[in-house]
Amino acid sequence: MRKFISYAFVVAMILSCGSVSAQDYAFRVLANKGTNQVKKAGAGQAEVLKTGAKLNSGDEIIASDDAYIGLMHKSGKTTEIRGAGTKKVSELEKNISTGSSSIASRYASFVMNKMNEEETTNNRARLNATGAVSRATGSAAINVMAPSQADLLGDVAILRWDAPEGFSEDDSYVVKIENIFNEEIYSEETQKTSVSLDFSDEALAYDMGLYLVKIYKKGDDEIASGEVGIKKVKSGDKVEVQENLANLKSEVSEDSPLNKIIYASFYEENGLILDALTKYEEAIKMSPDIDDFQELYQNFLITNGLAE
Repeated sequence: MRKFISYAFVVAMILSCGSVSAQDYAFRVLANKGTNQVKKAGAGQAEVLKTGAKLNSGDEIIASDDAYIGLMHKSGKTTEIRGAGTKKVSELEKNISTGSSSIASRYASFVMNKMNEEETTNNRARLNATGAVSRATGSAAINVMAPSQADLLGDVAILRWDAPEGFSEDDSYVVKIENIFNEEIYSEETQKTSVSLDFSDEALAYDMGLYLVKIYKKGDDEIASGEVGIKKVKSGDKVEVQENLANLKSEVSEDSPLNKIIYASFYEENGLILDALTKYEEAIKMSPDIDDFQELYQNFLITNGLAE
């Protein structure tokens, strides 16, 4: 059974616990694939490595052939282990840049809490303030995993939808984007159930910054999704969020799936659900075989009313 989480409880945990740098460990395990083990300092035998485990400087990680281990340092920085081998935690620590990392620490803690919380009874009660979910009606409706209205801070938005009843692999979709005057400004055909939209593209550039997106079955406009309104955040909007994002970028790169999960947590807590969804999608595309990332993504979708 999947573990779901109360958003309010997560935020309370973050505020009460503060920075993860105050914790009594060197690393915690954020993601874990393979038959990996850890030999604790002073122990005679190794034990199974589990997601959420605390690792101290004297411990050793024994990684299997197909291993992927995502680790969060107490400073909030992350590192990864891929493939077989034995790694001393003390050696891993030496490769961590431990400068100022308050923003990274905050959102790494956010992810860690999401992975460790027990199932709650009210986890599905919350819908994000960005608006209700975009739902079409009817048996042939195309349901998009996105809010009906969403701000977008980044340039790229990944939209995913469920194939309606009766669709085959040979059927195609048409993604149409209109401006607020209901003038079509962009159209794209795909056989996939997802699309990546780059709003920095000249084809999508216009002053109002509000886009209306719908997905149709090719050749039958009666089979369509609900409308998704995407508002591109401008430089003068959400100033504090943009400043915090700049600080996060100075501490954490986006070159690993684990770090993309950290960015997803930043966007989620700041109500930028479409940005968060996009980072989850990017992380999973980079490492599609990591179950921990898949589970986090599913929990995110359900918590925000984007899936059942």
